[in-house]
Amino acid sequence: MSLHSEQREQSAVTVIGLGPMGRALAGAFLEAGLRTTVWNRTPGRDRELVERGAVSAPSAEEAVAASGLTVVCVVNYDAADAILRRDAVTGALKGRTVVNLTADTPDRARDAAAWAVEHGVRYLDGAIMTPTVTIGTPDAVILYSGSEEVYREHRAVLDTLGGTHTHLGERICRAAAYDIALLDIFWTAMSGYNHALAVARAEGITARELAPFAAGIGAILPAIFAVVAEEVDQGVFSGEGNPLTSTVSTMAHVIHTSEAHGIDAGVMRAAEGLARQAIGLGHGAEGFHRVAELLGRRRSSGAEGRGVEPVAG
Repeated sequence: MSLHSEQREQSAVTVIGLGPMGRALAGAFLEAGLRTTVWNRTPGRDRELVERGAVSAPSAEEAVAASGLTVVCVVNYDAADAILRRDAVTGALKGRTVVNLTADTPDRARDAAAWAVEHGVRYLDGAIMTPTVTIGTPDAVILYSGSEEVYREHRAVLDTLGGTHTHLGERICRAAAYDIALLDIFWTAMSGYNHALAVARAEGITARELAPFAAGIGAILPAIFAVVAEEVDQGVFSGEGNPLTSTVSTMAHVIHTSEAHGIDAGVMRAAEGLARQAIGLGHGAEGFHRVAELLGRRRSSGAEGRGVEPVAG
């Protein structure tokens, strides 16, 4: 994806953080013809980018001063704060825009936004939902939250990263909240898959033999996700075809087989425990997604008990 020549002349971007994802971001900007300045705490990671035309800044403050837009992608917000909140860097950022694509929590996004307001820095939070190889291709998926005006101002530059870009609204924490929820799905699913491979192997089934059938399980999930999402938002928890009383029976089979082979079944035991709690509350004829309401109910009662109000950021 390339910008028009007049946009290229006016557009510059700085990339802070040159791990695998940061290098991919900088590479996509270079490919689009943008004047790209790069900086990394560990020297030497910019060599290939410099060979492609990037400008290597000697310091973080000089890096952010080189462009109206700085894209940050480091390991977490501790690392981002250690760079951006140094007095010289903060001063150089005044009046400029930071798009923070570092992964962390909604609380950290809110804190970063408050810091940005205090110091006159224009700020967007973001989350990259796809691997490094997708950056600069139609398969990239990037989420943003914060000022829509700031997002629109820099949209042409951000679009050069390829794929789908979604502005989730003015609440600064929304990109991080989506990221956390989606990572929850991914890592819980991968934990289940790894556990299944261990159980299958104990029963003489190779991972390769199981894989196509595991893919079949994965293929039915999108339709289930859609139905469950609709019902949860409506406060409906239909258990037609698979009530919780049936669910705990199948979960017990997994636990028994796992532990018979000496395989830890803690994740499934936790899931079974939630299902049994829901049954104990009289929801045995409903579906497993009643657990989402049960977990939310715990959050609400805990927040009330601590006098905590819902956050607005």
